[in-house]
Amino acid sequence: MMPANSEAGSEFDAVIALPFCQLGLKFDHDRLIETRYLTRRSDNYLANADAVKDVAAQLQAYSSNPQYRFQLDLQPSGSEFQLRVWAMLQSIPSGSVLSYGEIAQRLSSSARAVGNACRANPLPLIIPCHRVVAANGLGGFAGASSGYLIEIKRQLLSHEGLEF
Repeated sequence: MMPANSEAGSEFDAVIALPFCQLGLKFDHDRLIETRYLTRRSDNYLANADAVKDVAAQLQAYSSNPQYRFQLDLQPSGSEFQLRVWAMLQSIPSGSVLSYGEIAQRLSSSARAVGNACRANPLPLIIPCHRVVAANGLGGFAGASSGYLIEIKRQLLSHEGLEF
């Protein structure tokens, strides 16, 4: 495992500034295992590893072009159901959304179960849970119904050409 940057006192191998947020990245060897939206301002930094630099470059490419498709070998850890939900999220094109209910119907499940799988997503932004909305509006995001995380969701959807 790459050591986290001790100078920044962070648990992350990188902290990337994007137009909509700062994103913490955690790796296990060369594999991205977690992204997290950060609420506090941290110094931006990258571990000196090719995998970290590649993910950072792809995040910057998405920031410049919302149609950019991440080309990462993702192997998130989760239940069979969570993996099915996350695979479906990756199939939602930029600039489009599905409701929790629509995904639930496609997976013969419930909207609440889909919401819980979205909340457990270890790679938000890369696995685009921001493209899942409520039947009657924006819905929640990463377990939040208001505040900083909802604003990030709104900004990501706006970046992709959608207004909520």
